[in-house]
Amino acid sequence: MKRFTLVCLLATGVAGAHAETFIDNARVRAVDPQYESVSVPRQECNSQWVNEVRRSGGGQDYGGAVVGGVAGALLGNQVGKGHGREAATAVGAVVGAFTGDRVANGQRQESYEEVPRQVTSCRTVSDVQTRLAGYRVDYEYRGQHYSTMMHENPGPNLQVRVSVEPVAR
Repeated sequence: MKRFTLVCLLATGVAGAHAETFIDNARVRAVDPQYESVSVPRQECNSQWVNEVRRSGGGQDYGGAVVGGVAGALLGNQVGKGHGREAATAVGAVVGAFTGDRVANGQRQESYEEVPRQVTSCRTVSDVQTRLAGYRVDYEYRGQHYSTMMHENPGPNLQVRVSVEPVAR
């Protein structure tokens, strides 16, 4: 019984709170576009020429070391006997490689020259752009003034949803 009474009370309350809703037209009084500032990043690059110092003429030539090592190994192999021959071959190869390297690269002189080179540097710059955010619309409905934000310009009239419900005392 208590449950039935509670359900009846709720049904009566819901029916009493039900409002009538309809669509009507309101007169637009003013439409003002609203703008917002947006930061848009972009890359800004510039190039400039710089002088770079490079070493020239002092490149290493390994041909003299190879030829000297082979010649030293052959001479060392001729000198030694038994296990001494292996040691003499190894020592001859090392001494010959050093000697060949000195002969091939000893006469070279290092020199330095300035060579121009292009360098590009970039940075991110923010541009501020103004974009349309919407429209502030002032309108009048039945002598009352209202204001709202809209995505589009509504024109001279604006459809409004009107809800009528009784005031409970």
